[in-house]
Amino acid sequence: MFNAKIFVAELIGTFALVFIGAGAGIAGAGLLGVALAHGLVVATFAYTFGYISGTHINPAVTFAMAFRNKVKWGEAVYYWIAQFAGAGLAGWLLSAAYGDISGGATIGLLTVESTMNTQSALLAMAVEAILTFFLVNAILHNTGAGKTGALAGLVIGLTLTICILAGGALTGASLNPARTFGTAIFAAPSFADPYTYVVYFFGPLIGATLALIAYNFFTGEDEQEEQPAEKNTVKKTTRKATKK
Repeated sequence: MFNAKIFVAELIGTFALVFIGAGAGIAGAGLLGVALAHGLVVATFAYTFGYISGTHINPAVTFAMAFRNKVKWGEAVYYWIAQFAGAGLAGWLLSAAYGDISGGATIGLLTVESTMNTQSALLAMAVEAILTFFLVNAILHNTGAGKTGALAGLVIGLTLTICILAGGALTGASLNPARTFGTAIFAAPSFADPYTYVVYFFGPLIGATLALIAYNFFTGEDEQEEQPAEKNTVKKTTRKATKK
């Protein structure tokens, strides 16, 4: 069922992430400045809109939440539409203001189109997957089974910051298909290049899936779901034994 509040919250949050994060890169803030810009946006909006939509502002996060049954797949679709729309709108506004927004594009040493090949693309995909794993892992543990409480938004924002510091030079450290999409419309990477999808779309989705698997392992959610069935089996066995 469509929820206009969630849609608008995700659109605004993703718009802010791309507009401020990419804007910092375009303005020449440097790797640390870009990392902090992204991390602070995520932390700020986690507290601002977290109670409305969970502040995913990232299709990979929504993907993990849908698999975790925290969001229905039908709801995930309008999360994604809002995220890509917000990112595209931010990219358009930055392009209108600056003209050249290549400084805010999510590309790095491994993903420069002129030198990228299958090997570098797979390596870049692995980098995006690993960094997205760290981010989604932080989100799941600090908003789920963890006891971070009021510090959850800060921890998640800091996780994104350190991930960008680690991978920014290699891939641009997108960790977010919508983040890449927003600036790629007007700059780079090219949508005509199949490697773009391998690195910046499949990479984050793989990382999010691995984070969810790890989360289920650590929290034992699968075991907890099986317990009621086991208890019912024990009860039935006990009743049969009593009757005999």
